[in-house]
Amino acid sequence: MGADQVSGYGRRYRYGRWQGGADPLAPPPDLRAALDELGREVMEGSSPAAALRELLRRGLSGTRGLDELTTRLWQRRSEIQRRNRLDGTLQEVRQLLDRALEAERRELFPDPSDDARFREAQLDALPTGTAAAVRDLAEYDWQSAQAREAYEEIQRLLGSELMAQRFQGMKEALRNAGQQDVERVRRMLADLNDLLAAHASGEEDTEQRFQDFMRQHGEFFPENPSNVEELIDALAARAAAAQRMLNSMTAEQRAELAELSQQAFGDSGIGQQLAQLDSMLQGLRPGEDWSSSGRFRGKNPLGLGEGAQAMADLADLDGLAEQLAQSYPGARLEDIDLEALARQLGPEAGVDVRRLAELERQLRDQNLLERAPDGSLRLTPKALRRLGETTLRRIVAGVRSRRGDRDSDRAGSAGEPTGSSRAWEFGDSEPWDVSRTVRNAVLRTASTGGGEVAIDVEDVEITETEQRSRAAVALCVDTSWSMVQDGRWVPMKRTALALHQLVRTRFRTDALELITFGRHATTVDIGELTALEGAWEQGTNLHHALLLAGRHLRRHPDAQPVVLVVTDGEPTAHLEPDGEAEFNYPPLPRTLAKTLAEVDGLAKLGASVTVFMLGEDPKLAAFVDLVARRSGGRVVAPDPDGLGAAVVGDYLRSRKRRG
Repeated sequence: MGADQVSGYGRRYRYGRWQGGADPLAPPPDLRAALDELGREVMEGSSPAAALRELLRRGLSGTRGLDELTTRLWQRRSEIQRRNRLDGTLQEVRQLLDRALEAERRELFPDPSDDARFREAQLDALPTGTAAAVRDLAEYDWQSAQAREAYEEIQRLLGSELMAQRFQGMKEALRNAGQQDVERVRRMLADLNDLLAAHASGEEDTEQRFQDFMRQHGEFFPENPSNVEELIDALAARAAAAQRMLNSMTAEQRAELAELSQQAFGDSGIGQQLAQLDSMLQGLRPGEDWSSSGRFRGKNPLGLGEGAQAMADLADLDGLAEQLAQSYPGARLEDIDLEALARQLGPEAGVDVRRLAELERQLRDQNLLERAPDGSLRLTPKALRRLGETTLRRIVAGVRSRRGDRDSDRAGSAGEPTGSSRAWEFGDSEPWDVSRTVRNAVLRTASTGGGEVAIDVEDVEITETEQRSRAAVALCVDTSWSMVQDGRWVPMKRTALALHQLVRTRFRTDALELITFGRHATTVDIGELTALEGAWEQGTNLHHALLLAGRHLRRHPDAQPVVLVVTDGEPTAHLEPDGEAEFNYPPLPRTLAKTLAEVDGLAKLGASVTVFMLGEDPKLAAFVDLVARRSGGRVVAPDPDGLGAAVVGDYLRSRKRRG
């Protein structure tokens, strides 16, 4: 029910039956769920346009996708051909003919006259073919009233079926038509052919002529066309379906039907008018399918009108399948014929497509998808923020419940070095300043005249650290092919997305740099990283990534330096002075040396390097352990599903130490 009128001071409403369209009580499309699906596809390497197509194909909870609707279309198409056959009219004519002959013989049998015997001989000599027998009986003087009625019913049946082939809903209207009704049909056909001929010639404006025609004969056209072109479209579609039905019959069936059709309307002239109409429609709409056929193998006989409707349904189903596929240039969900879809699959199918179209529209209208300068579709910053919120929420939920991580504090740091040291006091957790501690032990031992140097508690000095309120964070993520191949690509992207969202929303003073490294390293924004496609490329150039990380840290000298590295392989490439990357596997000593030199350079800036090691490579484990020791950092070995929680947790831990 829906309100259709408001009146009066008390705002009274008048309610009426809902007339279709979008359900006003239906919940709005779940944009967040849709965006999650889009984001997952994009992070797996799909373009946003392809991800949107995949979303529409699969659908969402409570809304069937285009693939399921297409499957139902093909099932219905198969059912039509599997259940039916096309010789229903021929069978019905044969039954009427047999009934007429049986009634006539019953009437003649008790009559002892020679005339009765002659008539029986005439009946016995009839051709075996139905059409030929009906033709030969055209001048026969029936003695049985019941037989005459059955024979005349053949002519009425053929006429109504032939008209129903071309005009929807005509079968029942003409089955019991009298002579006056036949004349009305003949006049309509004559006027229709005149109208179409005038329109085809282009010599006059037929708009007024069309209006006059519809006022006089509109009852024959339930499609209610609004102009001549729509009238031609409707007639041609039906006539083409009738022709495809004939094409689908056997040659014998077509011959029988052709001969019967000549007798359908007697000398009323309707047959000639229909032949003229068919010829004109083929000329006006040559693009219609006039030549194909279908294979019907069922047991349910269809009459000519029903057969033409079945062929029209098959054409509808084929057209809808093409529309649902959305595979042609410029395809849009608005192209789908919702009336035809509801007619074939029921009203709920139309509702599903309307909801998908509304979802697509809202994704654009709410600024979640946009066109890039090159014309491609991409996620907007707003969409990336929403994806980041969802990803971060899921990852933070797992920060406290990570399992299977192996956290190695092989060379940890409790704060950020200031360059000075002080004597150790009870409760201090900062790292020792080893060189000053040893020097103090040596000096103390020398001053007391002792021989062997032994470290005492009073010798220990610790590195002074300070808490900084702002951080410069460089997240370096491995984008070599092994990350894609071993299922680490999407977790890596989710990790970056979550960290970016966390920094952007909760720690806005922190400066985050996203750095990808394969054969070369490069800085990217979150949109570029989210849409990044995996590519076959050999090389893990951590050296170049750390160079870019150091540049970022030096741009923020007042911030605490934090370097996070996500990788699944030891360095196999380094950057030469000319900017070219040198790759080699197994790694060259020069590659490892250059990479570790950058680690030392970051340590001088006060940055510890935390490495998130993916995989079980022993050589990688040995290398990252060395990195951690030389930088005062840590090694964390999460599984791919726990990567995001590990990185975000480490970042939050460092924030807690600073706070």
